[in-house]
Parts: sequence; C-alpha cells; structure tokens
Amino acid sequence: MLKLPTKQNPTSLKSSTAQTSDENTTKGQKSVIVKLENVRKTYANGSVGLRDVNIEIYKGDFKFITGHSGSGKSTLLKLLYGAEQATDGDVIVNGSNLNGLKGNNLAMLRRKIGIVFQDYKLVPRRTVSENIAFVLMAQGYTYKEIQRRVQPALKMVGLMHKADCFPEELSGGEQQRTSIARAIVNTPPLVLADEPTGNLDPDNAWQVIKILKKLNSFGVTVLLTTHDEQLVRAANHPVLHLQNGYIV
Repeated sequence: MLKLPTKQNPTSLKSSTAQTSDENTTKGQKSVIVKLENVRKTYANGSVGLRDVNIEIYKGDFKFITGHSGSGKSTLLKLLYGAEQATDGDVIVNGSNLNGLKGNNLAMLRRKIGIVFQDYKLVPRRTVSENIAFVLMAQGYTYKEIQRRVQPALKMVGLMHKADCFPEELSGGEQQRTSIARAIVNTPPLVLADEPTGNLDPDNAWQVIKILKKLNSFGVTVLLTTHDEQLVRAANHPVLHLQNGYIV
C-alpha cells in the first residue's frame, strides 16, 4: 500500500513574469497556452535543431507533431518544459516566457505540465501507486489529498488492479499507462507526450492514444510527437510537420 509522509498543500502556481490576461493572446474566445515566436535552437557543435519556428497552440487543442528522426520533434518539446533553452526567439507556455527561466520559477511552471516519455522513466523500486504519487509528494500535497488523487488517475488509465505492482511486473503498455497517470495526477492543463507509443505494439499504442483523447475531451491540451503516420491518420487530429527544423 501507499505509504508517504504528510506535507502541506502547495501554493498555487505564480507566473515568473507578470502578465495580464490580455497578454495571453486569444482567438475566438480560445486562449493561447503555447506560443513560439521566431524560435531557433542551435547546439554547441553547430547543428540546428529548430529554425524560425512560429506556433500558436490554443487551450483544448490536440495536435500531433510529426517528422523523421532528427527533424526537431523532441527538441521542440524540450523547449516547452524547459529542459533546453531557445538560442533565439520566445517560448511562452501558460503565460510565462521560458527564456532564462530557472530554479524554483521553472519548477513551478512544470507543475502545470504533464510529461510522458517514450521510455516511461518509472522508479523501479516503487509500486505503480507510489510512482504516480511521487509527483504529488514532491509538490507538498497531504497524504489524504494524494490518496484522493491517485485512485482516479489509476482508474483513468485502467490500472486499478495493478496499483501494488512494480514496473518490472508490468507490460510495456502498462508501464506507459502508469507514466500517463503520473503525468496527469495533478491535473495539468497541458500534456506533452514525446513518442509515447514508440516502444509499443499497435494495440497498446492505440490504448495510449485513446487515453490522451479522453483527457483532451475534458479540456486538457495535448501535444504528441510521433513518426507513426498510420496512428496519426487513425486519431484524426491536426498535425504540425517538422522537416530539418522547419514547420512545413
């Protein structure tokens, strides 16, 4: 069973940059949650990950980001959660400009972003419930609130019966669904999924897509990178295509 220390509830997220609601651009009553303006990413060895990228993603969108390996898909998502910094241009997420954002300010922003990785990144010696709860514990939620949130997250991904299992006891699809539950347990408005189906067979891949589509139906914005064109066609959502660092 889940055994975690009691902590105080976290304070609400405060943007590191003071911005009014008018500055969070709207279009047809839909607010912009992600905006990239003339973004370029150049690495120390001179290779270019992104070139002059301009994107606006609205709250409630579900968009695929496609492209061949090396086209810049993962680079784009890393910029959105602050794992990398843009060389030029502005990356604005949930009203905050990520340029130069570090430390506590970046950590606070990440509390509003759910991240799903291709390789799951589960803690081997923690059960499914503990892996999901770990995010909440780190953010200072009370034991009671953690318990209240973990069960619905498990139910959402169909893993109530696996709550006390360890990652090595799960299939690849179950591990990825655990990763999704961990990403959404604190109800973020934005989910970034980097090739979440890359290691899965078609049936498990479609299960993951169905879960993300259901989340989107509740108003969660989803950005998902993939190179699986068949999956993109079946899911029937808008696509941003990257080629050599450009949006085409």
